[in-house]
Amino acid sequence: MKNIDKNVVMLGWVSFFTDMASAMINPILPIFIVVVLHEGVDKLGIVVAVATFVSYALRLVSGYISDRYGIVKPLVVGGYALSAISKPLIGLSYGYKSIAGLKALERVGKGLRSAPKDLMISEYSKANASGKTFGFHKTMDVAGELSGTLILFGLLWYFGQSEAVMRNIFYATLVPGLIGLVLVAFFVKDIQKKDSFSKLDFTFTKRDKATVKSLLFYFIFIFFLFNEAFFTMQAKSVGIAIAIIPLLFVVSTAVQTLVSYPVGLLIDRIGVRKVLFLAYGSGITAQVLLLAQKPLLTWIAYAFLGLFTVISLNANRVHISVNSDNRGSVYGLFYAGVALFGATGAYVCGMLWEHIGISGAIVFSLGGTVLLLFAFLFLGED
Repeated sequence: MKNIDKNVVMLGWVSFFTDMASAMINPILPIFIVVVLHEGVDKLGIVVAVATFVSYALRLVSGYISDRYGIVKPLVVGGYALSAISKPLIGLSYGYKSIAGLKALERVGKGLRSAPKDLMISEYSKANASGKTFGFHKTMDVAGELSGTLILFGLLWYFGQSEAVMRNIFYATLVPGLIGLVLVAFFVKDIQKKDSFSKLDFTFTKRDKATVKSLLFYFIFIFFLFNEAFFTMQAKSVGIAIAIIPLLFVVSTAVQTLVSYPVGLLIDRIGVRKVLFLAYGSGITAQVLLLAQKPLLTWIAYAFLGLFTVISLNANRVHISVNSDNRGSVYGLFYAGVALFGATGAYVCGMLWEHIGISGAIVFSLGGTVLLLFAFLFLGED
C-alpha cells in the first residue's frame, strides 16, 4: 500500500467517514419505513427505486462534465456536502414520500461525486496498479460502513429500538458527514486540468463504446438481484431482532473489508472476467440462502452479498479504468446503467413481495440471475 498516492489515501478516509454515516441509518431505514411509519413493502420499494435512480443517473451527467470541461473536485465536494446535510433530515420525516425526497437528495450528492471521484482515483493510480488502488479505496469505504454499523448496533443495544432512538441516530449522522466534507474540501488535491478540456469536441471512442457494451450484462444482473433493503426485511421476517439486524450488515461489510484489497490484486493477476464469475456466483448463492427462510442461513447470505458487492464493483471499475479513454463519462454511464436497472428491479421486487409474498419475489430474482450466469459462461467474451 506504500505506493498508493496520498490523495487516494485521503479520498479513502473521506469515503470512510461518509459511509460510516450511511451505515448508521441504512440497516434501520427499511424497518423505520415499514414498521414505525406503517408503510407497505411496496412503498419501501418505491423509496429504494427513487433513491437508486437519482443516485446513479446523475453520475452520467457528472462524468460527462468531468471529461468535457475538466471540472472534477468541485463536483466531488458538492456531492459530499449534499449527502452530509440530507441524512440527518430523515429524522424529521413522517411519511415515505418525504423520506423518498430526502434519500433522493442524498443520492444527488452521491451521483454528483461518484464518477468524478473514480476519475480522480484513476488519474492518481500508478501504472499497472489500478486493481490495487481501487481495492485499497474500497477497503476504506467498507471499513467506514463496518464502523458505522457497529456504532448503530451499540446505540440500539444500549438505548433500545424506539422511534425516538431511531430519529436521534439519523440526526447523529451529521458528525461523520461533516468530517468527510472537511477532509475532501481541504486535504484532497484536484487533478491537473488538461488544456484539451476546453477545446474538446467530445465523442466516445471505439474503446469507450466497447467498454459500455460489455457492461450491459452486469446491468441486467443488477435488475434481478435482490436489493439490500429487502435482505433487511427478510431478516426481520425470519425472526431476527431489530437490534441484531445491524450485525448482519457487519458480516457483509467485514467480508468486503477483508476481501477488497486481495480482490484488487487478483484482478491485476487473472483479469476481470474470471473475477466477475466469482461475483455472480456469490450473488446467486446469497439468494439461494435467503429462499431457505432460516435465520442462520440469512447470516451466511449477508456474507455472500458482501462478496458480490465488493468483487463486482472493483472488477467493473478496473475494467473501465483500463479499457476506456473518456473514463469520467464511461464511469457515469456505468452508474447510470446501474440506476436504470437497479431502480426498476427494486420496484418490481417490492411489488412482487407485496402481492405474492417474499418467496415469489426471491424466486423471481433467483431465476433471473441463474439464467444470466449460464449466459455469462457460454456467451460472454474475454
